[in-house]
Amino acid sequence: MPLVYAGVCSHAPGITGRADQADPRARATFYEAFEKMRADIANSGAEALVVIAAEHFANFFMDNMPTFAVGMADFYDGPIEDPAWLGIEPFRAPGNRDLSHRLITEMMQTVDVSYAEEWKFDHGIAVPLHFLTPTFELPVIPVNINCQGPPLTPLGRAWAFGEALRRAADAVPERIAVVGTGGISHWPATPDSGKINEAWDRDFLDSWQRNDRDALLAYNDTGVHAEAGQGGFEIRTFIAVSGAANGATGTVHCYVPIPIFAVGCTIASYDLNSC
Repeated sequence: MPLVYAGVCSHAPGITGRADQADPRARATFYEAFEKMRADIANSGAEALVVIAAEHFANFFMDNMPTFAVGMADFYDGPIEDPAWLGIEPFRAPGNRDLSHRLITEMMQTVDVSYAEEWKFDHGIAVPLHFLTPTFELPVIPVNINCQGPPLTPLGRAWAFGEALRRAADAVPERIAVVGTGGISHWPATPDSGKINEAWDRDFLDSWQRNDRDALLAYNDTGVHAEAGQGGFEIRTFIAVSGAANGATGTVHCYVPIPIFAVGCTIASYDLNSC
């Protein structure tokens, strides 16, 4: 079946962990956009949810840092962080080992993919799941792109991964939704935490919604770090979704800077019927 949904969202831990400290109107706007994303995924008839995230040294570290990793398990536990800090109770999300195996096998034809049969979700996946499948009615297939430990995954390879995922999704009978999660600009765990470069974010999102491959791949890590912080390296997850939706046009449903969440909170999706 063709890919039925492609979108992106923010995943900062403050979105759930510091919800009570945010401006109520800004928080409501963002949460309503998350609810729209949940409804759009449900209305797409998706039978599985692929979440492309940036892992935060919870499962992968310097002794084992894959360029791409895909989960291949029957279930995944989370959150790996303190539930009280994150504001998300312990959960067990269903996986689909057989579907993961088939997707990985097809993606491997053009992209080198590692797989993990054990994976504890950190906030990068736990926060989006909290909003998008709160009762875990969809099996989840987690994906990690190395946005943390240099040498980072090249942006062009992130796009190629998205193309491989699209080809794999189109080759299976299940209806697949894909969501990329990450920044955009943010400076986590630094004295600049809470800083947001709104102009940079909006410029990136303009290129993203136009699915402008050349513009997206023209970013470089030196410039991203200077303008968007080390958290900006997570644009790789957004670019992978662009590769999966190659040719589609997108819509930014929500962009609202919320400093207590330490990120410009974003919800956006592609119209797959336009490609």
